[in-house]
Amino acid sequence: MTEINRTYEERKQLFGNMMLQCGLSLIEIDEINRRLDKLNYFIQPASIRHHGNYEGGLFDHSYAVAEALVNLTKKLNLKWERKYSPYVVGLFHDLCKCDSYMYNEYTHQWEYNTNSLMTGHGEASVILAQSIVNLSAEEILCIRWHMGAYDEKENWDVLGRAIEKYPNVLYTHTADMIASKIKGI
Repeated sequence: MTEINRTYEERKQLFGNMMLQCGLSLIEIDEINRRLDKLNYFIQPASIRHHGNYEGGLFDHSYAVAEALVNLTKKLNLKWERKYSPYVVGLFHDLCKCDSYMYNEYTHQWEYNTNSLMTGHGEASVILAQSIVNLSAEEILCIRWHMGAYDEKENWDVLGRAIEKYPNVLYTHTADMIASKIKGI
């Protein structure tokens, strides 16, 4: 797995620069940053056993997904309801992980949060993202179904319908796989 050596401040700066691409004002970006700080978004790991299993890994993974989704959009001429959707979807697709792990001060390791208040990976990420930014229907479905066929098998028919309605659901999953499986972030 790849660990990116970025500081908290560097992560926040990269996030701000990406949000500027969405046309947000500095005041709006500061408000979003404040909300993300409450979730520990910039320090949480993306996982504790797989990709991004280090402090700050959640942001690094999400940033890599956003970059991959922007690149796929440009190279494949993907059409989105909103031009900045690849940034929003990539950066916020795994927000549920803000509640998935906690740092143990005694062992100095990240552990699973056994007191998590939400279930459902995609669903929880949508709920948290909606508390930060207004999402379009396409963005909601891209975040909800970003796990692709890694989701429960009984959900595959619904996943298929989501892809048929919004093909970018499939490309969101692809961007997630590029970041996690190819880049190892």
